[in-house]
Amino acid sequence: MSLTTLIWLFLVTFLLHDLEEIIWVGPWIRKNKTKVLQRVSPRVSKRLESMLRINSSQFGVAVLLEFVVFIPFVYIAAEYGHYFMFLAFNTLFLLHVFTHIGQSLYLKMYTPGVVSAVCITLPYGMYLFYRFLNEGIVTWGEVLVSIPVGLVVLPIVMLGHELGRRLIPDT
Repeated sequence: MSLTTLIWLFLVTFLLHDLEEIIWVGPWIRKNKTKVLQRVSPRVSKRLESMLRINSSQFGVAVLLEFVVFIPFVYIAAEYGHYFMFLAFNTLFLLHVFTHIGQSLYLKMYTPGVVSAVCITLPYGMYLFYRFLNEGIVTWGEVLVSIPVGLVVLPIVMLGHELGRRLIPDT
């Protein structure tokens, strides 16, 4: 597979992963909200409660915003060979797999996104990093430096969730 194809496949893996979350987050929250809030400490419960007031459509707004932000960086990486922001997003995306695994293990149940994280995101990320490192496109140092840079996506996610709440009424 060409490196260009591999880079463009990020958008496909991102969408497949987030589609699982979009489909299941609303029904999952309705079914498991009380159970989840009982399993965490009161301090965490207070912060988590507002996050558990999102429906699938509102969550989709955040995914759309992220997707739109990712497109130019994927294009720049695939077509011009400028990889750093693409690397930063993918480093965070790969680490994100382990949050899904951790949530499912901690809660001892399925959590939205864990299946696609393990079956799609993890293999994609491992192969992408194998290729990037093996072909000398990036170094381990650049991977490490990319982690805090990738955190730039967090305010985008939060903005997306807030926009979702404002644009789409609760159901």
